[in-house]
Amino acid sequence: MRRPDRLSQALGRTTSRRALLLGGVQLAFAGGLALRMRQLQVDQADQFRLLAEENRVNIQLIPPTRGELFDREGKILARNSPSYRIVIVRENAGDVQDVVARLSQLVSLDEEDLIDAIEEIRKSPPFVPVTLADRVSWDEISKVAVNLPALPGITPEVGLTREYPQRGDFAHVVGYVGPVSDYDLSQIEDPEPVLRIPRFQLGKVGIEAKREDVLRGKAGAKRVEVNATGRVMRELDRREGEAGADLQLTVSADLQNYVQARLGEESAAAVVLDVDSGDILASASAPSYDPNLFVRGISVADYRALNEHQYRPLANKTVQGLYPPGSTFKMITVLAALEEGMIGTEDTVWCPGHLEVSGRKFHCWKRGGHGHVDLVTSLKRSCDVYYYDLAVKVGIDKISAMAKRFGLGVKHDLPMSAVATGLAPNRDWKERVRGESWRVGDTANASIGQGYMLSSPMQLAVMTARLATGRSVTPRLVKSINGVEQPSGAGAPMGLNENNLRVLRRAMYAVCNDRRGTAYGSRIIADGYRMAGKTGTSQVRNITEAERRAGVIRNEDLPWERRDHALFVDFAPYDRPKYAVAVVVEHGGGGSKAAAPIARDVTLQALYGGTPPLDAYPTKDRDRIAAQQRALNQPPPDDRPDGSDRA
Repeated sequence: MRRPDRLSQALGRTTSRRALLLGGVQLAFAGGLALRMRQLQVDQADQFRLLAEENRVNIQLIPPTRGELFDREGKILARNSPSYRIVIVRENAGDVQDVVARLSQLVSLDEEDLIDAIEEIRKSPPFVPVTLADRVSWDEISKVAVNLPALPGITPEVGLTREYPQRGDFAHVVGYVGPVSDYDLSQIEDPEPVLRIPRFQLGKVGIEAKREDVLRGKAGAKRVEVNATGRVMRELDRREGEAGADLQLTVSADLQNYVQARLGEESAAAVVLDVDSGDILASASAPSYDPNLFVRGISVADYRALNEHQYRPLANKTVQGLYPPGSTFKMITVLAALEEGMIGTEDTVWCPGHLEVSGRKFHCWKRGGHGHVDLVTSLKRSCDVYYYDLAVKVGIDKISAMAKRFGLGVKHDLPMSAVATGLAPNRDWKERVRGESWRVGDTANASIGQGYMLSSPMQLAVMTARLATGRSVTPRLVKSINGVEQPSGAGAPMGLNENNLRVLRRAMYAVCNDRRGTAYGSRIIADGYRMAGKTGTSQVRNITEAERRAGVIRNEDLPWERRDHALFVDFAPYDRPKYAVAVVVEHGGGGSKAAAPIARDVTLQALYGGTPPLDAYPTKDRDRIAAQQRALNQPPPDDRPDGSDRA
């Protein structure tokens, strides 16, 4: 009997352990469930409440107000103007076709836009507003408002759109905005949600694009209650956005208007710099275009006309255009030789009309030559042989290094589109890029700004400002952001021999004021305002030996695209430099004929702060200048919102 008792006791102990284990598991499960319920109901209550609320609350973005642009005197260059539009809500309209027909009797509706709107109405939910007409005039909005009882579902609305009151005069500086495209979004790594707001505008070119970061501002937001179908029932709260910053530019609207008008119908560019601060006072590229055409999307016909124009109105020639600098580069060549101590200012070179280098003749522009010339005479009369001879002594590497010190072959940090670097070539460049060895003949070509040398009008203006001051002047376009002054471009001393610079300035003065100077015909005669400058003519075609023997064909007898480029640079006043000017006239022929007269007029306009007196000009020019002033000094563009160009 004792054995069964022991078995019973063993079985009892086993049963107790199992019961305890099972009870423990059940207790642990119940505890975990209770813990999870507490976590869901207490710890995460706010999160689930928000998830539930999101079923009926939406957050919508409020577009920020874009910052405006002003010139240095506070004149508006880009502003936000009221834009009126007419929208329709399908569920309130009833018979959409009938309502649109009645509306068309009051407002002119574009047929293509109307077709697109009808298609959008068909695809959109019935309560979503669809735009039927945009940029509607105030008169048309008034007509619609008066007739609203007969136009169910129609609502006139007002918004903001970008407007450029100066139109073409600032197109290449300010640029323009336009609707955000799929391409724009694809170029941005992580596009902000505000960019997906319908009709939102984004900077496309110019300072509008380059300073988009400060002009755009920050979007606001509003919380709205919606029903199950997505209809907005009411607004719960809103947080206003942050407006974009206002930018004051360094440019002068009055001077820019004049320069643009003075360039006229030429394919040309002009830059005016303040040599004390580096401020860009004018940056004009001709011909220009009306940026207002792009704000809502330019038509195919208008864009084709601009894009296929022979004079390239869409290109900003001041920073994007690259040209052989021609004889305007000669100051760099001679300064490289002076700084190396290879020549003296009184040393002369014999010019018989050509110089033979490595078995090849390099010709001077004057077929019979200039005879014995020193530094001042060579620059004054623009003798090419003097610089061929210098270049062979100095070498391209030192010339290239000096060019870069003066801002040539350097990409300046400017908030403008397509700023070009230009080219100040040396031996390494040719070997690396073209896979060829540098030749002495390349150096001879480079010494007079030909061959591989390329520079923009902006770079030439910077070069001239540095020659005038001896400081590393850098161009500045933004004067202040929301009233905060931006760093000056005055620059530090360049560490050059002041005596060498003084001789170069005297030679540039002779170019304009000596009777044998190449720019004497475009001189300023007013005391205290005289300028120092340099003409330049850069070839765009090769002249064969046969043509030289027969007589070089005149520019006037060549097709426009084969004529030489005309260039001129100057600073003034000579004895206390204030402004530096660079002008390039594409295929204009000689610099003294085409570019120098424009530069002289622009320089005087800057010096006098307006129309200069006739006695600042040579007597023989005054009648012509008076007529020119009457033609050019028209009132600036008015403030009409239609964006039409000035006549």
